[in-house]
Amino acid sequence: MDPVEVFKALSNESRLQFLKWLGDPDRYFPDDPEGTGGHSRKHGICVGLLAKKSGLSQSTVSHYLSILQKAGLVDASRQGQWTYYRRNEKTLKAFSRFIKDGL
Repeated sequence: MDPVEVFKALSNESRLQFLKWLGDPDRYFPDDPEGTGGHSRKHGICVGLLAKKSGLSQSTVSHYLSILQKAGLVDASRQGQWTYYRRNEKTLKAFSRFIKDGL
């Protein structure tokens, strides 16, 4: 975990919001309980649902997710035509420890 990359990734309100939503997809994406159309409890949330909820374009959402992925804050998995994103809890815990112990 590179703290500088994590700080950079977290320096945008929309990216922070994505991390919050990805942390509790059942709460923030309740309209898709069966995991169809872009929400899968197993795999995560697709770009389309994040774009719809945020009001941002899919290209902007994809760009923001790539920044979060580069920082290690999210993981992506491809399932057919969908790319799903999940929070990387291991990185978030390491960053939390860094904040607590390293600053």
